[in-house]
Amino acid sequence: MVSSYAGNRGNGGYRGSSQNNYNDRNSSYGKFEQSTMKKPNWDMSQLEPFEKNFYVPHPAVGNRSHMEVENYRASKEISVHGDDIPKPIASFEEANFPDYVQSQLMTQGFSSPTAIQAQGWPMALSGRNMVGIASTGSGKTLAYTLPAIVHINNQAYLKRGDGPIVLILAPTRELAQQIKVVADEFGASSQIRNTCVFGGSPKGPQLRDLERGSELCIATPGRMIDFLESGKTNLRRCTYVVLDEADRMLDMGFEPQIRKIIEQIRPDRQILMWSATWPKEVKRLAEDFLADHVMLNVGSMTLSANHNIQQIVDVCTEYEKEEKLNVLLYEISQEQENKTIIFAETKRKVDEITRNIRKAGYYAMGIHGDKQQQERDWVLKEFRTGRANILVATDVAARGLDVDDVKFVINYDYPNCSEDYVHRIGRTGRSDQTGTAYTFFTQDNRNKASALISVLTEANQVVNPKLYEFGQGGGSYGGRNRWGGGGFSKRGGGSFRSRGSSSGFRGSRQWFYLN
Repeated sequence: MVSSYAGNRGNGGYRGSSQNNYNDRNSSYGKFEQSTMKKPNWDMSQLEPFEKNFYVPHPAVGNRSHMEVENYRASKEISVHGDDIPKPIASFEEANFPDYVQSQLMTQGFSSPTAIQAQGWPMALSGRNMVGIASTGSGKTLAYTLPAIVHINNQAYLKRGDGPIVLILAPTRELAQQIKVVADEFGASSQIRNTCVFGGSPKGPQLRDLERGSELCIATPGRMIDFLESGKTNLRRCTYVVLDEADRMLDMGFEPQIRKIIEQIRPDRQILMWSATWPKEVKRLAEDFLADHVMLNVGSMTLSANHNIQQIVDVCTEYEKEEKLNVLLYEISQEQENKTIIFAETKRKVDEITRNIRKAGYYAMGIHGDKQQQERDWVLKEFRTGRANILVATDVAARGLDVDDVKFVINYDYPNCSEDYVHRIGRTGRSDQTGTAYTFFTQDNRNKASALISVLTEANQVVNPKLYEFGQGGGSYGGRNRWGGGGFSKRGGGSFRSRGSSSGFRGSRQWFYLN
């Protein structure tokens, strides 16, 4: 183990920066033809050695007793599995990050590490293969990005023709772009070059970034396979791999691509796999590629929602939804913090809802898969900056959208499964903030009632009695009461309108909508 991970390239001059131009979406979703790539015959004796263990425990961490460590983990709902697992840290200073990382953390105004970071950073910096199970908004992007930056700064410089040192695979272009924002912010001080590649967008700008030399590549599996098969890049220098939202990538049919990509990377690489759930498919992938890995879980191993989110379910009929949404948006508009995402089932429904909301005088924007990438980027920018406070979306935004100040999520249409429900509502309650999720649940959704009840119960939410009827095979719904057609109420009773602020959605600013 090295005595410091301040970086062995810091005195060798800065690397040049690269402007990244990318647009459009992953074109390989759900499709994969037999790859023409051959699996390399790795000869470890011929491979250049590299360093991956940079962790130097802070004295305060080393001095903590076993009991203190276990009490801390219990207080943060952290569970770990594996051998020789490092102790968690309790502050940024205890991570012993080099100055170029530590100063950026202070600039960003973070007060303390999240649970996933407190335990995940020592694991990742130690060079261990690891699996991290945590809900959306847990801080996992920083949990793997900061160790990646340290890893890059302790490797030899790229030579012409070298591929990336760090590869981060993500399921969607939206998530890939969000990761790039973090990589830009925290890699700037050491001028780490990164690029973001995903299908459907022009290949030229992405290829130029790779040819100039990008130490960090954030990619969707389909586009990465395209570049590897065409010989436009390679993974011979790659020693640090991240699979972000591995469960989602497998759900989308990317397992063959992931396996082919990992085969192109030297066997002694470090792999970090992150997932919100732990299904057998993800477990099998970890067993196949993560030798001697450690496992970190925050919260329940079963499907669970963020406990900072208040979940309110209204059992109603389909024709009641529009009026209920109008009432709900009025109540939300009275809140001072009112940034809202509304999820609908179809692209057509997104357009229809957005149009109706605009007519009612609210700032609303719609986003779905038929939008051009330039339009989608603009919509998301307007929503993030707060110029538009309502975003209507299909599930295309459920995983990729990362906005810290979303306070409300409305499921206008219930999703296909409870996993998607958890990921949708996870757009609020991020970074230890609180949020509220409202859901319209109709008789057409009755076969999903039991799974929803399980999620609500695990999160200590009050369950609508009408849901129990569906879960037990009943079929009645509606009614003018707290749970039926009379609208939403907060847990514990009382009107939803609580602060009376009039600084909500309404006003004279422009309405935004993309046809």
